[in-house]
Amino acid sequence: MLGNTRKYSAWAVVLLAFSLSLAAQERRAQTGFDISRNLEVFADIYRQLDMYYVDTLSADTAVRWAIDGMLSEIDPFTIYYPGDDLDELKTMTTGRYAGIGALIRPYKQEDRTAIEEPYEGSPAQEAGVRAGDVILTIDGKDVKGWPTSEVSKNLRGEPGTTFELRVRREGEKKPLAFKITRRQIQTPAVPWYGIIDEDAHIGYLYLASVTDHCSRDIRFAITELKQQGMERLILDLRDNPGGAVVEAVEIVGMFVPRGSLVVSTRGKVLSTCHEFRTPAEPIDTLMPLAVLVNGGSASAAEIISGALQDLDRATILGQRTYGKGLVQGIRDLPYHGHLKITTARYYIPSGRCIQAYDYRHRTIDGAATTLPDSLTRVFHTRLGRPVRDGGGILPDSILAVDSVPAMVYDLYNSDAFFNYANHFVATHPTIGAPTDFLLTDEDYAAFVDAIASSDFTYNARSVAALIQARQVARIEGRYDDVKDDFDRLESKLRTNDLRWDLERFRSHIQQYLETELVSRYYYQRGALQHQAQNDKAIRKAVETLR
Repeated sequence: MLGNTRKYSAWAVVLLAFSLSLAAQERRAQTGFDISRNLEVFADIYRQLDMYYVDTLSADTAVRWAIDGMLSEIDPFTIYYPGDDLDELKTMTTGRYAGIGALIRPYKQEDRTAIEEPYEGSPAQEAGVRAGDVILTIDGKDVKGWPTSEVSKNLRGEPGTTFELRVRREGEKKPLAFKITRRQIQTPAVPWYGIIDEDAHIGYLYLASVTDHCSRDIRFAITELKQQGMERLILDLRDNPGGAVVEAVEIVGMFVPRGSLVVSTRGKVLSTCHEFRTPAEPIDTLMPLAVLVNGGSASAAEIISGALQDLDRATILGQRTYGKGLVQGIRDLPYHGHLKITTARYYIPSGRCIQAYDYRHRTIDGAATTLPDSLTRVFHTRLGRPVRDGGGILPDSILAVDSVPAMVYDLYNSDAFFNYANHFVATHPTIGAPTDFLLTDEDYAAFVDAIASSDFTYNARSVAALIQARQVARIEGRYDDVKDDFDRLESKLRTNDLRWDLERFRSHIQQYLETELVSRYYYQRGALQHQAQNDKAIRKAVETLR
């Protein structure tokens, strides 16, 4: 009887496997039919539009709309790049592009584009271009009225090509012309590092993005800082959008033993499933380490901070990170196109995936849903500390975000602010060191006079919200009962004096203004040095490491 039972059990397993195989084949056949059917419907819809729609449609434009619409419903990271957008894809993945090496911004006052900041050591900076220069012509073409994207496209080009850039500069009577030769530009991944606390031997390193070879720059910076006496390190990953997974693994490997698991990826096909372990000997596995993060820290930046947290190698400070636990790969398409497609999810050493957003199940207004903390799962770090999945990296020490008055943002983005900085630089050939520079009371008074006499206006968000509340009250039929209250409140909110507000928010405005001015003389490196003096998160990290 026992033999027969085993024989029947074996047959049951065979039949079950056969049934599952047939079911899988049927599913694949049904999927193939669904794909063919829908593609046929799509093709016929376009044929009908092409034949009968009242206006002539561009095939490239219409199909691009369809592609972008489909991909936008999947997730924001799956993107189609046609052949003529290859440079954008390369810049995003490597941090490199061919051009002059300068950030640009709209200059609304003249309907032109201006130089916001040339990178230090770039062709633009070496040619003499400065922040504040208003672009007049590119190779003889007047760019007035051009969108900044078109200006950017014309500033970029093949390495080795030379063109003339003509600009207007504050304090110069005539336009200035520069001959600039384009070359490969690598956006600086590590704009600045240094010792910020001599007594406690604390070093600081800001990583702007996780691009190709940034781990090499970090290794060099840490080695130099240790030669200067560094015994503790603050690694700043705030507003770091991420980048290359292999670079993130290299960075973590500088602080943990060789062979440590940093991240694993799991996708639908076997080729997307990998384990990434640290490949090289570390620099220092004992040095106290603090990592700063915020809501702008994403992707590879979260792998770095999450792995260091899971391995109990660093203290994480700041705010909850973005929560991007998805991995993208590049697939070739016909006619030189490319598809950046989400191929896997990644899991950090504790086994958790920190993906915060579900793009397949959206709210009624189209927003991606998130998992409430109560439904997330508990995992454990190497030493047994509880950590959770499904919502980014939650810091070990959560720091409150300072609220910045809306006026500061309006000022910073205004031509009036930009013009004052231009005037200051034109009348001040030099300033003090980044760590020492402070605006005097006379300087700030001159700034207030300049803004007050300009056409700068700012939209008080409270007034805008009140206008919306009036509309809601009208819809609900309650407006007549509260109209007088609305009028009194609006009168108080609108009674604002620009000079008074500039003094009221001076501490916030002055920080932004000083940083802008320092960057004009010392570039991004100097701006970061200056900001570090008053950065509460950095001060908290210093206290923690002490």
